[in-house]
Amino acid sequence: MDRKRLAIVERDEWLRPVEGELEWRHALYEARLRAIESAAGSIVDYANGHRYFGFQRDEQARGWWFREWLPGARAVFLFGDFNDWDRRRTPLGRGEGGVWSVFLSDEGAGRGLVKGSRLKMLVAGDNGEHERIPAYIRRVEQDEQTKDFAGVFWTDGPFDWGGDTFDVTQNRDLLIYECHIGMAQEKEGVGSCAEFTERVLPRIRELGYTAVQLMAVAEHPYYGSFGYHVSNFFAPSSRFGTPDDYRTLVRTAHEMGLAVIMDVVHSHYVKNFNEGLNELDGTDRHYSRPGPEGDHPHWDSKLFDYGKGEVTHFLLSNLKYWMEEFHFDGFRFDGVTSMIYHHHGYTEFDSRDKFFDGSVNRDALTYLALANRLVHAMRPTALTIAEDVSGMPGMCAPIDDGGVGFDYRLGMAVPDYWIRLLKEVRDEQWNLREMWHMMTDRLPGVKTIAYAESHDQALVGDKTLAFRLMDKEMYVDMERARPNPIIDRGMALHKMIRLMTVAAAGQAYLNFMGNEFGHPEWIDFPREGNGWSYAHARRQWPLASDPFLRYSFLNDFDRAMIGMVRRYGVLRNDYPWQLLMDEASHTMAFSRGGLVFVFNWHPTVSIPDYVIPVGEPGAYRIALDTDACIFGGQQRNDPKLEHLSYTDGERHFIKIYNVCRTAVVFRKEG
Repeated sequence: MDRKRLAIVERDEWLRPVEGELEWRHALYEARLRAIESAAGSIVDYANGHRYFGFQRDEQARGWWFREWLPGARAVFLFGDFNDWDRRRTPLGRGEGGVWSVFLSDEGAGRGLVKGSRLKMLVAGDNGEHERIPAYIRRVEQDEQTKDFAGVFWTDGPFDWGGDTFDVTQNRDLLIYECHIGMAQEKEGVGSCAEFTERVLPRIRELGYTAVQLMAVAEHPYYGSFGYHVSNFFAPSSRFGTPDDYRTLVRTAHEMGLAVIMDVVHSHYVKNFNEGLNELDGTDRHYSRPGPEGDHPHWDSKLFDYGKGEVTHFLLSNLKYWMEEFHFDGFRFDGVTSMIYHHHGYTEFDSRDKFFDGSVNRDALTYLALANRLVHAMRPTALTIAEDVSGMPGMCAPIDDGGVGFDYRLGMAVPDYWIRLLKEVRDEQWNLREMWHMMTDRLPGVKTIAYAESHDQALVGDKTLAFRLMDKEMYVDMERARPNPIIDRGMALHKMIRLMTVAAAGQAYLNFMGNEFGHPEWIDFPREGNGWSYAHARRQWPLASDPFLRYSFLNDFDRAMIGMVRRYGVLRNDYPWQLLMDEASHTMAFSRGGLVFVFNWHPTVSIPDYVIPVGEPGAYRIALDTDACIFGGQQRNDPKLEHLSYTDGERHFIKIYNVCRTAVVFRKEG
């Protein structure tokens, strides 16, 4: 009898030459899952490291157990406020599998343990004796004077999650507002969870987005890393508040109908010796592979050894911890391309072989499949998003079909395309067919999150769309009363690019905070080179509502655009349908979600009585116009005008005033 093919191979003949490799990968996953289920019963019950390691209360014995996995250590001590910082008074004993532990009774060694007590471990190993922070610690704080980080003994009472029955499926459209809590405030300084909850969440809801994606949640020693060099995976960053402050943020977002997605970093960890996991047990083969294999050559960080069971257990437990303790609705997995290739994605993916040769890290793919299995076993409607620029086949296919199991992939080529276009080609020379191809080049069944610009493009050294379009003119001519052709062009293209992206490039949409209104400042975290200033590590929200500035036009357009997308279910239709591609007049038209989108990219030529094909007969009116005066345009189209269709016997058409450098969306009446 013929063996049964994996479903992803059945669906895609292009994969048949590499069927054996796909089967091997799936077999590796199944073997790991069987081992997990044999040991713990289920993957959900397996991912409980946070309930065993670190500090665990024993009510019967009236005290606290402290445990840490340190297989290479020769001696381990716990010290801190609770024992007057005596580095050797409280030794741990070595147990099976290299797990060290100590019991701290309420009446004995643990009587000094109170909420907020600072502590560390002293670990003796091959690299000498060093003061370290426990891997499973729930809170880490930095001393303002010495700048030294220390673990903190932290206990929270039961948090009131009463009534939190939020389900991401209650929002039919995934529209993500990506945020960094610390720089989401207007003030020059680090923002807090409480400020974010009070001031920013209402703004996100009012704009119409359905999800918040939080960056920099897990503790990281260098603020300017954007949260991507994590040191303490179970500790929400103390810069922004207490663990309960994070819980309150999530609960409040849910009450507003907003899903909360965590930007989780399991692709690498900080190299810093004092704060993180690097050589925590005294060896270079603890959470990483030994030698150069354990180093990320481009990010100055350390790599996880995904083939080691204890490391997989640590990372899976981390996902369960964030979902269980903080009610996150899913994860955006950072750096997936770096994880799944030994070259970390530093190549051109120009042939099938590069997805299936020896450069692929099978252990990382196995871990990601297990992670998706866990997340969806805990909550079937939870969201998982892969940041993979390579386009690894099967990344968003169901695990049982032979895939990795992600719900969405980030359409990373789209923002790269827009920036390249703006940098290298005058807009009157843009190739419409190339543009259409870039927006629609995605496989059926692979749900894609479209975005016009990334948070990386907001950093010093790069430019956002608004800054690249208008540059220094933004500093002097954003007043509504000051005419400036550079600003006019920039505003027009900013709206058109964003509308084109949301309307054509995916089944979901993402925006980085402030980009919707063309935030004028780059992001520059405090550093020695800028005098440790927070002037550029914040968001100037009042610009978005100032009636004398043009930023409010862009903000209002974004709100209207998001509202239209939700009202007409644009993203629920997988692909746009091309209606017209007119290179001569620089005009394209397509339909999606029952709407007709017309883009005239020409800088100067407007055409009366321009003929547009439509899918069905009827009367058409404008649903959205980038040129509307309420969005800072010239209002060259009458929004009340009815466009009656006519037929040539086979197809239906309407005639419109095709305005230059404008996008207009039409809806059929009735």
